Amino acid sequence: MGLTDIRERVAKAEAKAGRPEGSVELIAVSKVQPIERVEAVLEQGHRLFGENKVQEAQGKWPALKERFEGVDVHLIGPLQTNKARHAMELFSAIHAVDRPKLANTLARLAQEIGHCPDLFVQVNTGEEPQKAGILPADADAFIKEVRGLDLPLKGLMCIPPVEETPSLHFALLGKIAERNGLEGLSMGMSSDFEQAISLGATHVRVGSAIFGERDYG
Repeated sequence: MGLTDIRERVAKAEAKAGRPEGSVELIAVSKVQPIERVEAVLEQGHRLFGENKVQEAQGKWPALKERFEGVDVHLIGPLQTNKARHAMELFSAIHAVDRPKLANTLARLAQEIGHCPDLFVQVNTGEEPQKAGILPADADAFIKEVRGLDLPLKGLMCIPPVEETPSLHFALLGKIAERNGLEGLSMGMSSDFEQAISLGATHVRVGSAIFGERDYG
């Protein structure tokens, strides 16, 4: 495992799906990873990373961005409205727009700041009560609402239930995106990103397979 191996697997999955090379963006999920592992991946030339928490990203990325040019960091975890301003300053994309209150806050801040990161609506495809995301039945209306706020909506994101076949959830997300004219599909992680690519993923979120197992100690 490692960055080179994952890049090769992404390229193979693109080719197998008949998609052009480079059509899938690989987000290296650096949350809770020791800084030296993150630096090692940066030194290999990778420039797109994903973080789960605003606070952790604030402590890590401003200094790394000064040392390494062209770095983009995406927020892939849940966002509290009181952290929205910091998130908009730190991240070039937010993958977890999951409720009207957050969308309204982002719209207000976008007017104030004059810019907004790319946004993805998180859909709770498994309808799991403990998980964030808009329910599939409510997705079309919410997408319309986000667009009505003049926000830069690029696509949809999902995290399938652990015990279910991920491809069913990827296919569902793809259908919702297609009927709403959205191109971005943020789906697929270390264990299932090849399946996600075969079903149209534009962004895959891979952590442990690039960096090694996380250390929560």
